[in-house]
Amino acid sequence: MEFGVVLQTDPPASRVVELTRLAEANGFTHAWTFDSHVLWQEPFVIYSRMLAETERLVVGPMVTNPGTRDWTVLASLFATLNDMYGDRTICGMGRGDSALRYIGRKPRTLAKMVESMEVIKGLVAGEEVDYGGTPLRIPWISEGWNLPMWAAGYGPKALATVGRHADGFILQLADPQILEWTLGAVRAAASEAGRDPGEIKVCVVAPAYVGDDIDHQREQLRWFGGMVGNHVHDLVRRYGSDNPEMVPDVLAEYIAAREGYDYSHHGRAGNPSTDFVPDSIVDRFCVLGTAEDHIAKLRLLRGLGMDHFGLYLMHDDREATIEAYGDRVIPAVLRGG
Repeated sequence: MEFGVVLQTDPPASRVVELTRLAEANGFTHAWTFDSHVLWQEPFVIYSRMLAETERLVVGPMVTNPGTRDWTVLASLFATLNDMYGDRTICGMGRGDSALRYIGRKPRTLAKMVESMEVIKGLVAGEEVDYGGTPLRIPWISEGWNLPMWAAGYGPKALATVGRHADGFILQLADPQILEWTLGAVRAAASEAGRDPGEIKVCVVAPAYVGDDIDHQREQLRWFGGMVGNHVHDLVRRYGSDNPEMVPDVLAEYIAAREGYDYSHHGRAGNPSTDFVPDSIVDRFCVLGTAEDHIAKLRLLRGLGMDHFGLYLMHDDREATIEAYGDRVIPAVLRGG
């Protein structure tokens, strides 16, 4: 079982590095960041500092996409970081939500996402790849690295794509029922493709806030339901709101009152575009309450197949939550029972 923190690269970058150091000191194995290069600072510049000032943490985007950077640029970025700091990078990949929509572009197709993953992973490994019809390899890589490529998704086509092509599955919400449903689809697709489903890492990532004031925690984390609602809105538009085999009722029902979304508040506490999100969804999708509440929910998710839990830390008590995980939550979950 692994634990990661997920940060936004708000200035100053030194603050991101500080939280990264604190996470490693408290037993976390990974430090992830958002990757929306206009909304926040460019993460790959900051990764170099994050890696330089830690010893073991694995670092990467949660998530990047095939559309904002040339794929060869992404491959060179990961390979350069690994050459400088050891094999300590990871790539979470999606179609592109805030990073592309905010600059007026559409998310890329799943096919393009898969193609980009294959090109990036192959180049980082020192292999020759087919890059748009051009045979290509990075000549300065003498001995390549295995870059883990994890992919995020909710809908049937995305889940099947993850099962067929990704090293890891990223589910951006901590609801046991939805984890069970989505992971079943990922593993079925992996089996159909001749892969071993057990080799696919399972990452649940969601806001986590340790404390006693549930009402305050809910208000701090309500933004997450709005962010997830963007993806659910796309699914409902494609499959309809009365098609539970494609879109579970719990996802389709809560966005009925959704009126739109303002990306200028993306991933931030107090986002005014998330008033439609009910308390029940905050409770289901996030991890709230005391350390004991967190331990109980994470043990449940681990029992359903989760190998990695990533904490979104977009709230007003980040240090205390990291330290509570280091002191109590991580040791208890690793002990099991």
